[in-house]
Amino acid sequence: MIRFVLSRIRQALLVLLAVTFAGFVLFEFIGDPVQNMLGPEATQKEHAVLRAQLGLDDPLAVRFARYVGNVATGNLGISYRFGRPVSDLLAERTPATVELALVAAIIAIGAGTLLGVFVATHEGSSVANIILTGSLLGVSLPTFVTGTFLIYVFAVTFDLLPAFGRGETIRIGGWWQTGLLTSSGLKSLILPGLTLGLFQIAVFIRLVRSEMTEVLKAEFVIFARARGLPSRSILFRHALRNALVPVVTIAGVTIGGLLGYTVITEAVFQWPGLSSLFMTAIQYADIPVLSAYLVLISAIFVSVNFLVDLLYLAIDPRLRRPSHGTTSTAW
Repeated sequence: MIRFVLSRIRQALLVLLAVTFAGFVLFEFIGDPVQNMLGPEATQKEHAVLRAQLGLDDPLAVRFARYVGNVATGNLGISYRFGRPVSDLLAERTPATVELALVAAIIAIGAGTLLGVFVATHEGSSVANIILTGSLLGVSLPTFVTGTFLIYVFAVTFDLLPAFGRGETIRIGGWWQTGLLTSSGLKSLILPGLTLGLFQIAVFIRLVRSEMTEVLKAEFVIFARARGLPSRSILFRHALRNALVPVVTIAGVTIGGLLGYTVITEAVFQWPGLSSLFMTAIQYADIPVLSAYLVLISAIFVSVNFLVDLLYLAIDPRLRRPSHGTTSTAW
């Protein structure tokens, strides 16, 4: 077990370093931050002085090494656009995006899994066909169309939910601003969370349906039925557990990917999250913010995939067996 964890940590650090370097190189071509900071009327001397102050005249390798060293000590730099520590900007915006992605993931995974089980056990029924058709519609519609439709129905027509903003938030843990503990905050999460999760619901419905259809034909399920075990126990304790390994894989990718898919959703619902900060940083070539955003998203994505690897071992005991028939001492 320890060897497994250390191996995954080493791989995660290498991935983070590679992604950070790739992003650092690409950000060289998005624009000149000095031009955006000083404006068109600044002189060449003023440009040269500011570039020297920011360290932009140094070679790329030197700047990258300096950046990695600063990140390792928790220093993410100062935003060119806002003139504030990047860590403060991320602390303000991260809770909104993380909570939105988590709510969308819960909606997608929960609803998609239950509907997928239903479709697999009611193959060919009219309700199952309607669910499958609806899942195709969910995949086909762009996020901004879905979001606009939900706003029109639930915010404009029936005035049940807010159309934009995050609602009232409460500070916990010193810096985390959460809307999960207030009524207006929870209401504000419903529409953007549903918008972001609808596309992924369709993916989980079809994945769970496919896996459950195969598992329900397995010999151990047939034997469980012959023993007279309750249908619910067969479905959720035996069949679904054996179908969960690929589902957990997609769930991990989904949670990490949703953090990157929030750009359009945050724009539609005016959600004060990381995506809006990222778009502003692109517009003004705010390289410290762009680099920190990339590192943060990559770290979250790698962490989620690490947890998925651990869940594999918990779900499927076969994965804990040694590969060459020897007795394992890791556990």
